[in-house]
Amino acid sequence: MSAQTRYILICSGKGGVGKTTLTANLGIALAKQGVKTAVLDADFGLRNLDLLLGLENRIVYTAQDVLSESCRLEQALVKHKQEPNLALLPAGNPRMLEWLKPDDMKRITALLADLFDVVLIDCPAGIEDGFKNAVAAAQEAIVVTTPEVSAVRDADRVIGLLNSEGIKPIQLVLNRVRPKMMASQEMLGVSDVTDILALPLLGLVVEDEQVIVSTNRGEPLTLNGSASPAALAYHNVARRLQGEDIPLIDPSKERQGFRAKLSRLMNTKIF
Repeated sequence: MSAQTRYILICSGKGGVGKTTLTANLGIALAKQGVKTAVLDADFGLRNLDLLLGLENRIVYTAQDVLSESCRLEQALVKHKQEPNLALLPAGNPRMLEWLKPDDMKRITALLADLFDVVLIDCPAGIEDGFKNAVAAAQEAIVVTTPEVSAVRDADRVIGLLNSEGIKPIQLVLNRVRPKMMASQEMLGVSDVTDILALPLLGLVVEDEQVIVSTNRGEPLTLNGSASPAALAYHNVARRLQGEDIPLIDPSKERQGFRAKLSRLMNTKIF
């Protein structure tokens, strides 16, 4: 691996927490900053990254073809039409899982070193062979979870495995945050999750219906200048990854602080 290229694993314990959505939006956001970025779909069983990026109809070759030397890397890379700094290396056939090994993933990522500044590896959920293959190609990791007990518990198991593999830094993105539910203690708070997982918080993404709309359209929120809360959060994650000091706000505390201030102003108790 190139010493200059960053290989960042985006992973989760539980499926359905927004890991692939983060990969797509983060890839676009980094590319917009002028960072040459590759997104590698390492979920060979259930590939979806091409759909989220709107590139499913442009795939001719895959990572499997690159490994078997049926094509050159440049032929398999799918460049994004609207964002020239971004390219997708699609996953291969699900049957590829039967023979794919960690060394194969290392070969794939090593080929990307001369072309890209950052390689985002979209890891399959869970801790099975697909996870082990993806980890072998990574240097650092972003763990994605939601403020749910089951998702946090699964994330904790993944973090233990990442630590055992010497992956660092490992940072956390908390997804589908609902400030109102956090304030009323119907959902785990930000500090609850960070205390349990003991990871630095890279970003908070609030629940945003525009994420669903953009996913169905194959147009990441970060692509076309969306001003939605989630789009802003994705851009901030990209900026923090590049070393910018962007403040983080605990939405549950912000809401509680507002309620307390309003209560004092009105000189009455707010329920």
